Amino acid sequence: MRRPLLFILCLLMLLPFGCAKGPASNQADPEKLTVVATVFPLYDWTREIIGETDHIQLDLLLSSGTDLHSFQPSAADIVTLCSCDLLLYVGGESDKWVDDALNNSVTPGQTVLNLVHLLGSRAREEEVLPGMQADAEEETDEKEMDEHVWLSLKNASFFCEKIAAALSALDPENADRYAENALAYAAKLKELDARYEETVRSAKHPVLLFGDRYPFAYLSADYGLRCYAAFSGCSAETEASFETVVFLAGKLDEEELSAILKLESSDGKIAEAIRAASNRPNAKILTLDSMQSAGKADLNGGMTYLERMRTNLEVLKEAMN
Repeated sequence: MRRPLLFILCLLMLLPFGCAKGPASNQADPEKLTVVATVFPLYDWTREIIGETDHIQLDLLLSSGTDLHSFQPSAADIVTLCSCDLLLYVGGESDKWVDDALNNSVTPGQTVLNLVHLLGSRAREEEVLPGMQADAEEETDEKEMDEHVWLSLKNASFFCEKIAAALSALDPENADRYAENALAYAAKLKELDARYEETVRSAKHPVLLFGDRYPFAYLSADYGLRCYAAFSGCSAETEASFETVVFLAGKLDEEELSAILKLESSDGKIAEAIRAASNRPNAKILTLDSMQSAGKADLNGGMTYLERMRTNLEVLKEAMN
């Protein structure tokens, strides 16, 4: 079911993308339905919905472990993206290159799911929290949409319905199986969602402090959590100002919090600086996984979306008590 690639020859000459090899270097079987997900959570949801089959080729585009915000697509990535039968991508600011590639392609019959667009009015603008350090590279006051839509279990259930429907439309013979798999997976998401709600409801301090970027706005909104953070979710900043560190250290003391959170890719230095500036030297530094740089190595290690969200729940439980 591969699409004609004639139009891509022009793209390869016009687009100045990097040369790193990605999953696109693998040749697809022309008899298979081809599905491409840009980031790990979308890939894992789709894998669960597809189930065991040999007539669908599912590829993870950002497979090398590169962060979503710094990914530079290769020419081969563009070929994979523009020639697949079903494309799943986030649709935030970091995916402007995807929009550009699709706008310059002519791929009859291709189905494209843009998650931010699917959310419609439920999509959130990137949140600016009290005391948060502004991005030095930000030139306008124009609001960007928060692209970390997968970090909401409620969103995940909604997206899985849409993925199952898209697969069913492309492969009607197996529509019942996709629907059944999606329902079974939705039940697991709902059960974990209920555990999150109970954890927050019974928490001693339902407040989170990130000595890092803040990609968890969707999750926080789902459960009514108050949060503080050094940077916005998509910020390019890596060094916190003195004022930001002092502000967050003051909040650590004021809220009597037992932990500072950081992301999986962080070295923890900002969190350590906040702790050192506070009156809570025993505050723990805990790690939440945003899954925005998960790749093939994680997949080979058995990583799943549900497993990481369960681990994040245990971290939140420790941070809020």
